[in-house]
Amino acid sequence: MDQFENKVAVITGGGSGFGREFALKGAALGMKLVLADVDVKGLAETVEMVRNLGAQALGVPTDVSDAEQVDALARATLDTFGGVHLLFNNAGVGTGGFVWESSANDWAWVFGVNVMGVANGVRAFTPLMLEQNEPAHIVNTASVAGFLASPAMGVYNASKHAVVALTETLYHDLAIVGGPVGCSLLCPAFVPTGIAHAERSRPEGLRNDSPLTASQQMADKQLTKAVEGGRVSAKDVAEMTFDAVSEQRFYVLTHPKILASVQLRFDDILGLRNPTDPLSLKPEVKGVK
Repeated sequence: MDQFENKVAVITGGGSGFGREFALKGAALGMKLVLADVDVKGLAETVEMVRNLGAQALGVPTDVSDAEQVDALARATLDTFGGVHLLFNNAGVGTGGFVWESSANDWAWVFGVNVMGVANGVRAFTPLMLEQNEPAHIVNTASVAGFLASPAMGVYNASKHAVVALTETLYHDLAIVGGPVGCSLLCPAFVPTGIAHAERSRPEGLRNDSPLTASQQMADKQLTKAVEGGRVSAKDVAEMTFDAVSEQRFYVLTHPKILASVQLRFDDILGLRNPTDPLSLKPEVKGVK
């Protein structure tokens, strides 16, 4: 897919971070936009921003972990614009701390958004794209955490590994059926976005009653510091991602130096060695989104 003007893009997590920058880039390219987020205020702000750029835009408050809400998002897209050409399954949240200290609520929340959010988007929109028989593309946001297993990030790591596997399988499945629908896997490292403050969007029913453990407090502080110090911006990531869509490129790795840590993991597997801590390498290849 290399033509964007007058095409329709659906973006989850559109109220901030990557989602907002995808929307701004799409607006600059003349796309029609359908934006979704649980953050109603942030969503409205993004809609206003892209409309000020001259884009036609619809904001649909959506909890992507809810299959019925994602189905409603698909119906709203068709009712408003008649089709969909570019889908960003981008909404994401995270928690940290030792894996055994993660609560059932932590697992339900993170997997609901990060994994089922992507699965619901793929399930609801891919058949529409295939039926259109027009050039179209799906971008699933994972993370370099989908290739690594850094300590004190167990729930997040597991969710992003699932997105990597889901999206690689989607690529093969789309190849089998043929047609003009492609997909890409976005795997950023540390980028200044709202991921460090995702807790604000946790549903009331999935909040924890107990205070944070020492390991969870440590993980939160490390994530906040790393994200705020990221040298690649969300706007940079949006540019890279649209370039990958144009080039039909599957892997979108925004921080190439992280590949040293990925190679280390693969070498451990091939050599049947015990896992090496990916943070053992020099600082410039440590970060994960």
